[in-house]
Amino acid sequence: MENLTEPSSSISFTSSSILSNCSTSYTLNESCVSETVSSLEVVSLNKLSASLEQLLLDSSSNYSDAEIVVEDIPVGIHRCILAARSKFFDALFKKDKKGGSVEKKESKPRYCMSDLLPFGNVGYEALLIILSYLYTGKLKPSPPEVSTCVDDGCAHDACRPAINFSVELMYASFIFEVPELISLFQRRLFNFVEKALVEDVIPIIFTAFHCQSTQLLSQCVHRVARSDLDSISLEKEFPFEVAKDIKLLRVKSPAENNAMIPEDPLHEKSIKRIHKALDSDDVELVKLLLTESNVTLDEANALHYAAAYCDPKVVSQVLSLDLADLNLRNARGYTVLHVAALRKEPSIIVPLLSRGACALETTLDGRSAISICKRLTRPKDFHAKTEQGQNSNKDRLCINVLVQEVHRNPMAGNLSRSTSTITDDLHFKLLSLENRVAFARLLFPYEAKLAMEIAKADTTSEFSGSLGSKGSSGNLREVDLNESPIAQNKRLISRMEALSKTVETGRHYFPNCSEILDKFMVDDLPDSFYLEKGSAEEQEVRRTRFIELKEDVQKAFTKDKAELERVGLGSSLSPPSIKKRRRLRS
Repeated sequence: MENLTEPSSSISFTSSSILSNCSTSYTLNESCVSETVSSLEVVSLNKLSASLEQLLLDSSSNYSDAEIVVEDIPVGIHRCILAARSKFFDALFKKDKKGGSVEKKESKPRYCMSDLLPFGNVGYEALLIILSYLYTGKLKPSPPEVSTCVDDGCAHDACRPAINFSVELMYASFIFEVPELISLFQRRLFNFVEKALVEDVIPIIFTAFHCQSTQLLSQCVHRVARSDLDSISLEKEFPFEVAKDIKLLRVKSPAENNAMIPEDPLHEKSIKRIHKALDSDDVELVKLLLTESNVTLDEANALHYAAAYCDPKVVSQVLSLDLADLNLRNARGYTVLHVAALRKEPSIIVPLLSRGACALETTLDGRSAISICKRLTRPKDFHAKTEQGQNSNKDRLCINVLVQEVHRNPMAGNLSRSTSTITDDLHFKLLSLENRVAFARLLFPYEAKLAMEIAKADTTSEFSGSLGSKGSSGNLREVDLNESPIAQNKRLISRMEALSKTVETGRHYFPNCSEILDKFMVDDLPDSFYLEKGSAEEQEVRRTRFIELKEDVQKAFTKDKAELERVGLGSSLSPPSIKKRRRLRS
């Protein structure tokens, strides 16, 4: 028995040990299997997402059964996927199926994006991001060409293009009933409210108002109520209910904002009459109202109002009255040109500049008309090509016109500002002139030399010489500790006058060459130094443009030479190199 018992005990122990080990092994195996299954699911879902995204984006294998047209671009969609992912699309497709109007075998059903949206606007890039999320469950990053501005100094954390693109995404998420995206983009817009300029909060307000986001709307209302945005802007640019709430907040807390200044009722009534006359495009009535009241155009900020809200022809008519100060600042510190830049309307900016508006005046926070335009402009719009017969690109045109004005008239400015601000402006203007004259010497060496001799610029000790020389514009900010700020400004102004006279002399005697140079400074200057950078296609485009530029230079020189020969000066305009080549040919 003992022999039996012992082996039995031994067997019992061994069996228990084996079971224990098996249990442990089973638990470990189960954990490993669970992890493997989990990893496999992740891999499978990633592959599924990638496949569905390829289905959306691959035009070569188009299995779509419908299209959404946005910005005149048809985007192929698969109704079964969108109906499963969005209640909006499910209801839309069911409605069309019952109606039978879009079920045609010979063509796909088409949906126009503007018809799907009761308010707001959603562009091509925003639609693709929303569709990509519905197909794949993954949110793609915002494309920089539509979510940033063209100002290199901007952080793009609250500029208008960044806000507008988030607004588009919020609109689309709300209309297509994607709650998780609504929450995400709502938080993104919350972050913009305190960072953005008050005028850039306006599109967020419309988004919150139409998308019924009460918390976001409340934050925007309080932000505007604390700002210096005037009552005219509230009435013209905000929904009535929102403007009413803002005014009520300002009445309750007048100390928290700068817009609740007590006003004379009769004076305000006269100003409103002038504004209504401008709204009616009746400048003759404006003249009559000015004679009947003590209010002037400047007191009514009539030119600011016209530049912001009226037809461009009305602005020109008001300008022709010669009764308004073009560089007058309104209560927010904006000149008329700043207001026109906010509107991005070249047919208003050009008349203002031609009448003497200063392109270098800055707002109270240091923005010029150029920087205002740049921070409102997307790279996609700025670089868009204009086909022959189409309207010019307004975004690029506004910026180019303002930049050309700065190059053309760098002496313009307000000398009543602080010495440090004046010096900074002088450095900026000098840099523009230095580059202008340096490139003139590079592209038209003989003509530039002659213009400098006439202007006596080559004899000034301050002149830094051609681009790339040791005394180039890199020395503009060298500090002489023994030189007072006033003396420094006098030196910079003297230098600037010599360079300005050189430029004007060149324009007078060599108009065609100057025209080529102006265009080069605005359009081709950034790319001309980087012929070997970028993709092969970009390099080829730059080289082609550089060859075209050289041909334009030669044509311009020939035209100017022909003009001057008519007045007996052409024979002296052949540079030594050209005369030498002619002698060698003969």
